[in-house]
Amino acid sequence: MKTISKVSIWLRTGALIGISGSFLFLSAQSTKTPPASAPDNTKTNKTDSAKPTADQQKQDKADLQTTQKIRQLIEKDKSLSTYAKNIKIVTQDGTVTLSGPVRTDADKKSIEAKAVEVAGKDHVKNEIQIAATETTNPKK
Repeated sequence: MKTISKVSIWLRTGALIGISGSFLFLSAQSTKTPPASAPDNTKTNKTDSAKPTADQQKQDKADLQTTQKIRQLIEKDKSLSTYAKNIKIVTQDGTVTLSGPVRTDADKKSIEAKAVEVAGKDHVKNEIQIAATETTNPKK
């Protein structure tokens, strides 16, 4: 009899722990707050659709080399942020289009200067935009 009662108590205790553990797990999940809002790039995507993209670049050897030379100059520049190094460079019929966001005007000017160095001033369209940076509240 004592063996049965110990097993019975053990099973009851295990069941209560399992139930309470499940309850705590479900309670913890339900208290999580959803993100305030998902990023919405709709406006940016609409404006980007009118700009040339890399898949539209023809396989012209001279255009590909121009794009490659500009990209190499940008990648070698340690002063540019990673953000700036991710701009789009598309060359079509000798005309280079630079687009995408950068953090500073200095990044924008530096990238444009590199493109002008390779393609010439009259062959560069600078459509790079300066993106707003997140600001943090200073400690009081």
